[in-house]
Amino acid sequence: MSDFLPLPERAGCGYPVGVPPLTPLSERARELIAARFRALAEPMRLKILERLFRSPASVTEILADVGGTQANVSKHLGTLHSGGLVRRRRQGLKTVYSIADPTLEKICTIVCDAVTREAHEDARAVSAPSSRGTRKTGAGRS
Repeated sequence: MSDFLPLPERAGCGYPVGVPPLTPLSERARELIAARFRALAEPMRLKILERLFRSPASVTEILADVGGTQANVSKHLGTLHSGGLVRRRRQGLKTVYSIADPTLEKICTIVCDAVTREAHEDARAVSAPSSRGTRKTGAGRS
């Protein structure tokens, strides 16, 4: 029995049955979407986002949770900010970062769930008994 919900039946282009396809994207929209995905494509930035999903935080607070150097964390925060994924505001002498787009956590959850599901499937495939290498002997064979 699977721990996961079944995937929806798919029609053409990967859209779930009954869901109309999206309007074709403009080149500018594709560029903006690609920039967001590039901003997500780094493990340290994902750690920073995980921290910010809990609550807004300063660089010092983020650093305490994710490790690394202040320069490195600041660089990654700059990339996340440029990509429109986090916002920043001054609070006294420090800058506080927060998630700019509430759909970001949903996107991360969808990807994490898919990776988890694939890992479980891979683990089951590796641990499943194999019929290769075993020979069944039938009647009349010696």
